[in-house]
Amino acid sequence: MKQAEEQQQPSLYLEVCSLNEEPRLPLHTSIVLFLLSYCECTSFTVVLVFNNKDSITSDSESLRAQLPHSVRVTRVLLEEVPQLVRSCRLPAAVDASGRFCRAGLAVVLRHVIIRTTEAEPSRKEVLALLGFKKTCLKACAEVSRWTRLCEAGIPSAVEDHLRNPTRQSDQLPLAILTLERRLAEPVKVHNDDKIRRQKLQAQRLRERETPSEDQPLPGPSAQVSDGLELRAALAQLSVDSVPAVTTRENPEIRKVKTSDLPPLEHVFAEGLFFTLTDVVLLPCIHQYLCSLQAQAASALYHLPHLLRWYSRVQEVPGVLRAAKDCGILLFDPQLPTSSPPGTLKQDSPVSLLEQEEDQEMTPQLPFIGGPRPTMTKLKENGIEAMFARHPCPAWTLPWDSFPEALSPTEGKMSNIRAVRKMQQLNNLVAMVTERARPGCTVVDFCSGTGHVGIVLAHTLPDCQIILIENKEESLVRAQRRSAQLGLTNIGFIQANLDYFTGQFHIGVALHACGVATDMVLEHCIQAGATFVVSPCCYGFIQNAVKFSFPKSKKFQDALSYKEHMILCRFADQTAVQLPPDRRHIGKQCMGLVDLDRSWAAEAHGYSVQVMTMEPESCSPKNNMLVGRPPPVTTQEVCDGQLEAGLQD
Repeated sequence: MKQAEEQQQPSLYLEVCSLNEEPRLPLHTSIVLFLLSYCECTSFTVVLVFNNKDSITSDSESLRAQLPHSVRVTRVLLEEVPQLVRSCRLPAAVDASGRFCRAGLAVVLRHVIIRTTEAEPSRKEVLALLGFKKTCLKACAEVSRWTRLCEAGIPSAVEDHLRNPTRQSDQLPLAILTLERRLAEPVKVHNDDKIRRQKLQAQRLRERETPSEDQPLPGPSAQVSDGLELRAALAQLSVDSVPAVTTRENPEIRKVKTSDLPPLEHVFAEGLFFTLTDVVLLPCIHQYLCSLQAQAASALYHLPHLLRWYSRVQEVPGVLRAAKDCGILLFDPQLPTSSPPGTLKQDSPVSLLEQEEDQEMTPQLPFIGGPRPTMTKLKENGIEAMFARHPCPAWTLPWDSFPEALSPTEGKMSNIRAVRKMQQLNNLVAMVTERARPGCTVVDFCSGTGHVGIVLAHTLPDCQIILIENKEESLVRAQRRSAQLGLTNIGFIQANLDYFTGQFHIGVALHACGVATDMVLEHCIQAGATFVVSPCCYGFIQNAVKFSFPKSKKFQDALSYKEHMILCRFADQTAVQLPPDRRHIGKQCMGLVDLDRSWAAEAHGYSVQVMTMEPESCSPKNNMLVGRPPPVTTQEVCDGQLEAGLQD
């Protein structure tokens, strides 16, 4: 009976690495274990994944000390991990069916919280970790700098520091300085006007009680904020020893303008309330501070807000217990009383952070005039939009004979939209089925509710179909639809695209927004896979961490970034209600943006065609990029046999 229950439990796959031939837990693994202990969650079987047999057989005392007592733990080698999990960067959570995988730190942590509260609805303090409107770390790292900092930037910076602490002792990592500045900024929270008025009232009361000749007026000091902000924060956590702020402000305070109210100061990472972000940061910052205290204690002088946050987190009920359970021995950090003898080997934190922001997220530039001057400039350089002939414009899927669950109407859309969606699927499925061979793996990127992937799984029963989507609600609906159809050749991965590392033969994406199209193309090129992609939301394209535009050398030689953004902006102006000449210009801009993408892929040896879906009325965003890898990579191993795949 107990063995049957274990088999029905979802599994959490966590990485174990090696240091000096001794197994150790990377920070991502420590963070997941800390959350499991804090939530007292027993809904998962934890599977520790080792890279070699020597480390899996060694019985490390330090490793055992970091494993929570309440967690059921098993150990496996990497090659024993299910293929769906092996296609992702850990951590990863897999449901009992083995077909639904959630990968990536933020996605897995949010799933642990949801599973805990489903099993114990009374655990309100656990649900509160998801923050206001339950959106804490929900935005994917590709679009949210804050998620990227917490999920990747801080853990990576601390791991780098721990590998060589002496080299970096006099140079604080940029990610740490980013967090320090974030903690120094005023807090903006829902309904903060009331709390700020209560803070002003507390300040004025304190000023009246303080002798003006003996002591200076405190203003918005740390002590005042500790009194009010901390009470508000801990009252949210239902701490009996800290009463909630309920005193009504007097009429004089209510008349003060909002702009004249004192700012609120950070208690926790996202403001006044303890959230999942603090859970992510605590194991990282703890190890970093321990290293600094041992190697370069004077550097702590530059991190007063971080030290204050570290102390405040320890006051949250359950944190000390969970930390001790995971072998994390929290301590009381001491800020140096005098400034360090030297300065850091870098510019001021603020200037460096502003530089990082410029590099990571180039702002949208103001647009002046229309696209015609840019298009004329390209034409003078011999560049014009080119559309290949559609190879099978009349081809259609047998919708009338399909099971009902395959129809886009299952996605609860109008009949008109459903017809257009069917037409879009006709185009993409035709391109994929022409190139697919038995045993191939096809990945539906940005799959949504699975319109493309489920149809492919039904029409290509000898192929393995994987749906990747970062919105859990959409992917759960896709899983239900596939279960209705009894599909067994389909898997689901909820993850940011960066967390998918598996090999595949064909990548497909219908209306991947903005730079998501470019991320899909990058995955396909790295895997040497054919791609069939329909882009969308050209106006959302902008320089990001991994991409800069224009992408191809020909376009870079002809256009500036600003001129390329003009094309992207006007590429979105193809709606049917617009005048015909304006739609024509929008279509030409779409063609030019995708021509730049196709030339960038051709630099990797690909053969790419930009064509229009049939009929054109199926979508205002009716471009389709079909790319075939260079001949040297087209022979692939499918089911252990070498096949000349992806040939016409």
